[in-house]
Amino acid sequence: MYKKILVIKLRHIGDVLLSTPVFKALKENFSQSYISALVNKGTEAVLENNPFIDEIITFDRNIKKKPIISRFTEEIKFLRKIHKKNFDTTIDLTGGDRAAIISFFSGAKVRVGIKSKGFIGKTLFYTHLFDVDGSRHVVLQNLEIIERMGLKINNPEIVLNVTDEEKKWAEKLVSNSNSHRKVIVHPTSRWFFKCWRDEYMAEIIKWFISKGYKVILTSSSEEKEIKKIHSILSYIDPSLNYTPSFLSVEESPPLINLAGKLTLRQLVAVCSVCDFYFGIDTAPMHIAAALGKPVIALFGPSGAFHWGPWDNEALGELYSKRNGIQRFGKNIVIQRDWNCIPCGQDGCEGSKISKCLFDIKPDEVIKILESIVANL
Repeated sequence: MYKKILVIKLRHIGDVLLSTPVFKALKENFSQSYISALVNKGTEAVLENNPFIDEIITFDRNIKKKPIISRFTEEIKFLRKIHKKNFDTTIDLTGGDRAAIISFFSGAKVRVGIKSKGFIGKTLFYTHLFDVDGSRHVVLQNLEIIERMGLKINNPEIVLNVTDEEKKWAEKLVSNSNSHRKVIVHPTSRWFFKCWRDEYMAEIIKWFISKGYKVILTSSSEEKEIKKIHSILSYIDPSLNYTPSFLSVEESPPLINLAGKLTLRQLVAVCSVCDFYFGIDTAPMHIAAALGKPVIALFGPSGAFHWGPWDNEALGELYSKRNGIQRFGKNIVIQRDWNCIPCGQDGCEGSKISKCLFDIKPDEVIKILESIVANL
């Protein structure tokens, strides 16, 4: 056993990135084993160039949008593809029904999973099911599964590698001889209940610029996120030299707007050449932290003890409080200390607006930035 291992993580970008310590631990325990990752299409870029992964397999979620017969045909074709690879072990870090089905039909003799709800008989699809401590950070929850398999875990480390070529491309894109320190600012998320007020974010961007920082503004290409970026920019002095197209950065503008213009690998590369990250609780936050960049992040309904930015080099105590302002290594989470936090809800009473986030004011954030950024 453990000669050919399939690790399943059918979740979003940040979730996939936070699972990388598992691959490192597996390779450290089974150096000669062939280890594959199965992730949703569109998330695989954070696993590229990972020395602990031999193969990346993607599942196209768009299958679910097809007519029932086409969908069924594609699902069967995918299961056959997995079965033909002859895995002897599957480790499901997802806990979902689809991952259970894939595990079972892989034909693997050892099928490890998390105890979770689902269809009747789901538990029979695994040979080993474990509880995990849901109060721990997601990185540690993932590792707990393989710890319960009896494997030894050394230092948990999120792995995200950038090639020299990617770094050179990013340096050319955002730097020049006159540039000062660069901060990547990511104000958006697919979930708007994680987002701050546009005018507040604009105040922080103006503060960075006033202090001589070059601001690299990013977001996904989703239309609603681009609209949010435009709204933020509308609160900033229009005389600033924004650069909406990254194909020709000739000057040294104080703000480079790359919102919607980067692939995931390009975003990783740009993060790698910036000095630190400021923004909200979203995948680029985890990317910056994985690259060793100090992170200053605004948190609303999520718990930092679950989802706080991870510092591979930190030796101190991980986020230990339920809420409030906390630090782990180089990373700082700014959050209210209200009793209702973290609620894990999509805004207060389903409103898509998190009052706990909106209650945080720019002046408070600037005070924290002033005390921290000078030492970064």
